[in-house]
Amino acid sequence: MSPLFTPQTVGPLTLGNRIVIAPMCQYSAIEGVPQPWHSQHLGKLAISGAGLLIVEATGVEAAGRISWADTGLWNDAQESAFADILADIRTYSDTPIGIQLGHAGRKAATSPSWINRGGPAPADKAWETFAPSPIPFKPDWHQPTQLDEAGMDRVISAFVQAAGRAERAGFDLVELHAAHGYLLSEFLSPVSNRRTDDYGGSAENRMRFPLRVAQALRDAWPRTRALGVRFNGSDWVEEGVDIEEVQAFARALHDIGYDYLHVSSGGNVAGAPIPGTEPGYQVPFARAVKQAVPEAVVIAVGMILEPAQAEAIIAAGDADMIAIARAALDDPNWGHHAAVALGVPQIMPVQYQRAGHAVWPTPRAD
Repeated sequence: MSPLFTPQTVGPLTLGNRIVIAPMCQYSAIEGVPQPWHSQHLGKLAISGAGLLIVEATGVEAAGRISWADTGLWNDAQESAFADILADIRTYSDTPIGIQLGHAGRKAATSPSWINRGGPAPADKAWETFAPSPIPFKPDWHQPTQLDEAGMDRVISAFVQAAGRAERAGFDLVELHAAHGYLLSEFLSPVSNRRTDDYGGSAENRMRFPLRVAQALRDAWPRTRALGVRFNGSDWVEEGVDIEEVQAFARALHDIGYDYLHVSSGGNVAGAPIPGTEPGYQVPFARAVKQAVPEAVVIAVGMILEPAQAEAIIAAGDADMIAIARAALDDPNWGHHAAVALGVPQIMPVQYQRAGHAVWPTPRAD
């Protein structure tokens, strides 16, 4: 049996294989409401051959969106639209589908990535942003408002309410976004968190608010559905988080009751020297988390492009699951093609089975 295509238990879920379609921002929502683009984007990935599909980073409050075109889950219209998309997908796919809930913090109020390179939104589309400390992401970006206790309580409440909406909409899983320099990641990193109160300074203090959010979400999300978290393994600068802090955060999350740990990196420091084109460049962080919390389900992500590469990561014990993103945009049938490459039978929708690898003529040896 191929390690990549061995079933995996994630809390109450049993996935058919170890392939995860990672959350990928589409910047195509209107007032936080997913649109027809999301229907076709998610619909095709739900028949991609992956064991799990996770919907893009979705703001728990309007101020928490990355851009003005992000999806949200703070009102009835957004909840209803997601429910409709899931109901349609369920007529042809039983692939478990999750949603990543997040707050963009000081990196909110931007334009979509293809407009002004995702820089600050124009004045008529911008809004007040919030952060652990009033430090702009870049010198020419807006200055965020430092979150006070009331603001932190508001954000926690927003995560809890969004979880309730995700449950009613029919999601099988929620992933807490604590990576990529967004709000929870900002609290964790000494680069962006310069507070002198109980939420800044030591690693224990910097973890305090993210763990409050994590605990509130764990309490709100039913144990009958899976709950995971994505967080950074590195800020890619010497003064950023260190691996011992990352491992301690991972242990705390596992002990709270999170069903998987999804290890990414970067996003807190503009211009950090990230080797983002190097295949598997984030796998060492997943390996370090797996070593620190061996009983946890760990997901590796980051320029994992080839089936043999993904198979080797699982076989080596560096991670339990593999998340792909750009590879899935390039090839929405990556999971099916990986099965062929690794000698595993394809499991395709009946409508597509006549195009499966097994029915194609055998290529000539020449």
